[in-house]
Amino acid sequence: MPQEAALEYLEDIDLKTLEKEPRTFKAKELWEKNGAVIMAVRRPGCFLCREEAADLSSLKPRLDELGVPLYAVVKEQVRTEVRDFQPYFKGEIFLDKQKKFYGPQRRKMMFMGFVRLGVWYNFFRAWSGGFSGNLEGEGFILGGVFVVGPGKQGILLEHREKEFGDKVNPDSVLEAARRIKPQTSVSEKK
Repeated sequence: MPQEAALEYLEDIDLKTLEKEPRTFKAKELWEKNGAVIMAVRRPGCFLCREEAADLSSLKPRLDELGVPLYAVVKEQVRTEVRDFQPYFKGEIFLDKQKKFYGPQRRKMMFMGFVRLGVWYNFFRAWSGGFSGNLEGEGFILGGVFVVGPGKQGILLEHREKEFGDKVNPDSVLEAARRIKPQTSVSEKK
């Protein structure tokens, strides 16, 4: 069982924007006011990751109604990988160069992952759904999905991949997003 991430651990992660002149900021900015749904992408070129990104993106209209943003973090920027991933993901994408969203203890699945029946089922499911990809970049450090409430509400859902293509249940994401309590500033309460 992977070690769960503490809110304090996630808050302190340095993220970078993917603009020409990147801005570095603390991850807590992503959920500070309205909470957030965050996908830690194993590999943007992976067709299984693209399938999960499309599933999460299908929730965006409902997340928008709730006022909850959808974000992704990637651990590297290889050639056009992130740009090629964007059609599948409807939120902003940031770089986690230190790979902290993939911790506190990084979980890897090496080549033995390919002998697992569940992995082959996941491959078939994504492939038959019309998803394709490539083999660019590091793909063995497993990703996950987080739903984090604003302020100190904490981590409401933490799904960590157990094998390639182990997707989060979209209903669980929505259920957790509905539990988010937006922060009201002191000036709004007057």
